[in-house]
Amino acid sequence: MRILSVVHGPEARAELFEPVVVRAGHALDEWSFSWGRRPPRPLESYDAYMVFGGAMHPDQEAQHTWLPEEIAWLEQVIVDRRPVLGVCLGVQLLARAAGAQVRRLDEPEIGWIDIDLNDAGTEDPVLGSMPKRFSGLVWHHYTYDVPEGAVELARTNRTTQAFRLGEACWGVQFHPEVTGVQLERWIADFEDPPPDPDGLRAETPKMIGQWNELGRTLCSAFLETSNTLVLATR
Repeated sequence: MRILSVVHGPEARAELFEPVVVRAGHALDEWSFSWGRRPPRPLESYDAYMVFGGAMHPDQEAQHTWLPEEIAWLEQVIVDRRPVLGVCLGVQLLARAAGAQVRRLDEPEIGWIDIDLNDAGTEDPVLGSMPKRFSGLVWHHYTYDVPEGAVELARTNRTTQAFRLGEACWGVQFHPEVTGVQLERWIADFEDPPPDPDGLRAETPKMIGQWNELGRTLCSAFLETSNTLVLATR
């Protein structure tokens, strides 16, 4: 497969997922709607898409004038039933593209937090690759309503954390792609500091190894499921 990684800034890219894609024998291109230039190849020529996070928020069209174009593109991806995985901002944009509301949380949800799969999650071909309960890295100021027709797959005790829409669209609010080096840069970012940077730094070395194994597992499950869907349409 040829996969497009849609990014929104230098600090939220494919990261852990990129070597998983390459080892599975697939090709990965990176592009952003914000770059103001054409993608490496026509958007519709890719077999699957990964849409990652960013420092901006999903309702900031005034500051980021390319956001409506990206949302319109995601609407078409959903209509065309092309395999797509949205992460953090990516899931929020997918929710918007599917007609759901996004909104700012009263307090951000940041840190290593327990996430629970529901019954639909454990049976899902992608999220079901994860344990029924796991401690995952979350970092978000916004949340979303589960779109009409979608199936919620996972939650923390505060927010929805994953959904599937149809057979080819998945979104996760947590960060399965994050690496230790990447997370340290996020913690050190004075423009978006976590509530307890010292505590997060102390906890991360105990968590990141196992978390990265789960991230590779989730990415592999998305690739395998996407490949099956693509082959079924050829």
